[in-house]
Amino acid sequence: MDRYNFPDACGHFGQYGGVYVAETLMTALDELKNEYARVKADPAFWQEFHYELKHYVGRPSPIYHAKRWSDALGGAQIYFKREDLNHTGAHKINNAIGQALLARRMGKQRVIAETGAGQHGVASATVAARYGMECVVYMGAEDIKRQSPNVFRMKLLGATVVPVESGSQTLKDALNEAMRDWVTNIDSTFYILGTAAGPHPYPMLVRDFVSVIGTESKVQMPELIGRQPDVIVACVGGGSNAIGLFHPYIDVPGVRIVGVEAGGHGLSSGRHAAPISSGAAVGVLHGAKSYLMQDRNGQIVETHSVSAGLDYPGVGPEHSHLKDIGRAEYVAINDDEALQAFHHCCRLEGIIPALESSHALAWAGKVAPEMTKDQVILVNLSGRGDKDINTVAGLTGISL
Repeated sequence: MDRYNFPDACGHFGQYGGVYVAETLMTALDELKNEYARVKADPAFWQEFHYELKHYVGRPSPIYHAKRWSDALGGAQIYFKREDLNHTGAHKINNAIGQALLARRMGKQRVIAETGAGQHGVASATVAARYGMECVVYMGAEDIKRQSPNVFRMKLLGATVVPVESGSQTLKDALNEAMRDWVTNIDSTFYILGTAAGPHPYPMLVRDFVSVIGTESKVQMPELIGRQPDVIVACVGGGSNAIGLFHPYIDVPGVRIVGVEAGGHGLSSGRHAAPISSGAAVGVLHGAKSYLMQDRNGQIVETHSVSAGLDYPGVGPEHSHLKDIGRAEYVAINDDEALQAFHHCCRLEGIIPALESSHALAWAGKVAPEMTKDQVILVNLSGRGDKDINTVAGLTGISL
């Protein structure tokens, strides 16, 4: 894997990725691609980016040994990469900072974003306030109901939150509306896309901004345990937090890479959001080719997950490629398993994890007892669960 160098010049990760958009978006994408090529080679841009990550976001995020949970499971030692401790409470701020700096360089004073769980919306609203930009966030009406704390946070930060009533009223539909806005307002607007999907160059630039997660981990783990972990694991919807951890480890031998998709009510039920794990066919959604949940006629099927941020029918193209070349494996965790891991983390470690992250925790909790006590699993704890308390209360009967 020492020659892994994707995407190619056209934005392809093997057969995946690319640019499948209306002609009206090509000029904006070319402008973005060219500007990113310039800043990627500009040390001053990265100096400012890392300054913001250190002094505004609070990086580097620590790695924490979940010793009580590890002891209770009786197997491998589990460590958390604490992205929940970032300003705004999730990994999303890393990408939002990078894209906002790009927008500022391009002279764009209006930013738009899509959001599912609300964390990317909060991050986008945060950086817009930080840099004095107008911000509009598109969010599915169903997600607005189950993520009301984050909706209020976005409004406090000065963003306009637009409910999306079409389709399943979740993340896919919010992304559709954001792209429609972008087409209409291309000259004044920068689209801060929230995941490592979409048309080129988004999967590449999002990955580059969030790869700080894995880059830090490669330094921190030897400081803690004298070596790299045996397994790294992260939840996968579109896949930004996962690719942020995975990408710096692709060339590291002996590290198993595992992405955890949302199994919903189970893969056999059809009510899930696990395109790779369920054997979905390849298709095109939101400007890129990847594994995609679709019916026999190629129409997108509705998804389900207890976690709004994983409730998406596709996956980032780099994940599809990593699956095909065998460098990463992808599994599914269902709603009940994720909720159980959520409660274990709360009660054994005093950490309230996001429901998205709880899928990765659940997989770690299942496999740790099968491993030896000197083996190590690193879980990307991609966000904190304050936003999910209403959902958990409704499902468990715990009163607020």
